[in-house]
Amino acid sequence: MTRTIRYVWAAAAIIASTSLFFTTVLAASADEWSKRSIYQIVTDRFALGNGASPRCDTGEKKYCGGNWQGIISKLDYIQGMGFDAIWISPIVENIEGATEGGEAYHGYWAQNINSLNAHFGSADDLRSLSNALHERNMYLMVDVVVNHLVANPTSDSWPQTFDYSLLQPFGGSNCFHPECFITDYNNQTNVEQCWLGYSGLPLLDLDTENTTTVNTMYNWVKDLVSDYSIDGLRVDTVKHVRKDFWPEFAANAGVYTVGEVFIGDVPYAAPYTNGLDSILDYPTYFAVYNAFTNGASGNMAVIADMVTQAQNQYNHGTFYVGSFVENHDNPRIQSVVSDQSIVKNVITWPFINDGIPIIYYGQEQGYQGGNDPANREALWSSGFNTESKPLLNHIKTLNAARKQAITYNPSFLYSKVNFIPQSSASSTLAVSKPPLLALLTNGGSSSTESWSIPNSAGLFSANETLVDVLTCDTVVTGSDGSLSVTARDGLPKVFMPAKTLSPTGSLCAGEAEGPTGFNGA
Repeated sequence: MTRTIRYVWAAAAIIASTSLFFTTVLAASADEWSKRSIYQIVTDRFALGNGASPRCDTGEKKYCGGNWQGIISKLDYIQGMGFDAIWISPIVENIEGATEGGEAYHGYWAQNINSLNAHFGSADDLRSLSNALHERNMYLMVDVVVNHLVANPTSDSWPQTFDYSLLQPFGGSNCFHPECFITDYNNQTNVEQCWLGYSGLPLLDLDTENTTTVNTMYNWVKDLVSDYSIDGLRVDTVKHVRKDFWPEFAANAGVYTVGEVFIGDVPYAAPYTNGLDSILDYPTYFAVYNAFTNGASGNMAVIADMVTQAQNQYNHGTFYVGSFVENHDNPRIQSVVSDQSIVKNVITWPFINDGIPIIYYGQEQGYQGGNDPANREALWSSGFNTESKPLLNHIKTLNAARKQAITYNPSFLYSKVNFIPQSSASSTLAVSKPPLLALLTNGGSSSTESWSIPNSAGLFSANETLVDVLTCDTVVTGSDGSLSVTARDGLPKVFMPAKTLSPTGSLCAGEAEGPTGFNGA
């Protein structure tokens, strides 16, 4: 069972250097997070508090100036798309200056976990962001790195030497695994106890078998969450730390924890859902990416297979996973696919799947960056335009549809998504999560696709009016409750029974039949 649901409102007086802050602590559990949708931000690349739009060349791998005050200034933009949570990049002090891998603008090269990254702002600024979110009933998720810290080598000799006094609060080589780089990803000890990176940029692997190191990390995460009223944690490089480290780490955090297990294999990833609340669902991500970016050879049936595996093997099923199609570590969809029908199908996926939808900043503006660092563009170059942005409006509608589904069906969040077999299984997908029925295709804008929902699926009543919330077009089921749909433009369809829509809401209100309780149809 998940940890007991906590939704605790508490006032905490925190004395900063020049001001007094009163912060609201939500201490949100996995159950509370499951109702949310998340907008992921690379802090340095999102917005500046002074409204400036400096030059930002991703290839230079340098700080561009984004900060926490900039995020505060754009909360209307984020909330306007329907998001009620944000995930920001790591907040702690990183290695300074140029390295072989560029500057640490992304936040993943920690040097002192007890200090904040001054490039992003002060402690006051971070608490202001937390307060601003909570005033809007939004959640704050912070990215944390447990596996490693980073220091420049002090010599080129092997083994290399480092100034361990810079790596705080550890400060000594005894808190780190002996120097060795990962060479065999089939050897779990090698994965957990050797180092990521390379000789020019080594990521010094913390010894998470060392009791002192372990207790330091447990106390640190407890204080971090408390000091900044953090509601959830995204945990980096989880598979590189022993599995039995994570349960007590999560318990000390006391909030929802979702881990990055970067692999496409469900049996490998599943055990990590026992220590943390859940994981980012990479196995399904890879299936979705391959199905939609390989043209006619993309196989949609693999998505259904991967989701079914995850439902059966993850602790708590897939109800708490992070469901995503882009992030800072993987190429943007539009770096591979330009057909906007396919792009809209891909973006639809996280909202109609089990789990918590996560949208990576810039998707809504149609960003096209490839692999890191190209996929870490400055959002201010878009002008935060909300006019004539089809993908932004698409996301806004999907957020609204999911929220309406949660309101209408009390069991929505804990009902497994179900796949209805189709004759063209390689190019189409019919996804049922009542009251939502999503019809997806990888055929593209020039394709003609058909879906058939038999009455044996038990989804609809006879002659029932359904609304495609993406277009507000309606269809009527057959006299036996079956449904047949043909599309000639390759666009996704997300149907909801007209009776589920609020006649006063913003989601196809003109097609609503009025409010009613969920009857399982």
